[in-house]
Amino acid sequence: MIIGILVSVAAARVVWGQNTDGVINYEMKVNLHRRIPADRESMKAMVPEYRSTKHQLFFNANESIYKPVIEDDEEEAFNGTVGGGGNVQIRMRNPNEEFYTKPSEITGLIKREFFGKDYLIQDTLKIRPWKFGTETKDIQGYTCKQAYYTDESQPDRKMEVTAWYTDQLRANLGPERYGSLPGAVLAVDINNGERVIVARSIEFRPLKKNEMKVPSSGQKVSEKEFRKIVDEQMKQMGGRGGMIIRN
Repeated sequence: MIIGILVSVAAARVVWGQNTDGVINYEMKVNLHRRIPADRESMKAMVPEYRSTKHQLFFNANESIYKPVIEDDEEEAFNGTVGGGGNVQIRMRNPNEEFYTKPSEITGLIKREFFGKDYLIQDTLKIRPWKFGTETKDIQGYTCKQAYYTDESQPDRKMEVTAWYTDQLRANLGPERYGSLPGAVLAVDINNGERVIVARSIEFRPLKKNEMKVPSSGQKVSEKEFRKIVDEQMKQMGGRGGMIIRN
């Protein structure tokens, strides 16, 4: 399998030729109803079933950064009551998250905004336990191969991840943390439709000055520290009858 991956990477470099810089435009569609806890079923009447947002992956031969389209960074709030009359507020917004990766140094950096504050999470690029399927599909004119694995990194939430990648574009390229395959990831399906990311267009062009800007502002924390901050805030919101559904 390792030999096969190396061959695929070498082939991808040949195909790339001079096309080393560009941007992949993605659409992310989230099933909000599947994010609502079973004991708060009545909240489904308060929010739409699906929400779509746009993201861009800027890349060159050595690095990439994945971030939301600014125009879509709006917030919607819905208020209502559930159960015994408790007040509930649901906020939906496009999270201000940036995923920067530099595969040659096996490093990454994640910028996350949470309750108006920015955090920087230093990340080591990890090879996910991918298994390779036999199915293929066409995405934006590229033949994509199937890969999948079960993500058990969060103790209270298991995710089934399926990715579609093409070895016609450079290796270790993809949205969020899904860039550890021998090609560019053009689609990701999490939990069979709960969250789907699909490339809508691919453009090869020189990058503008600020498009490949390494995130630098924010409080530096570890992934464990950030999760603790989020968990504590969620407990406080739950204690007041509030709830936040994020993409």
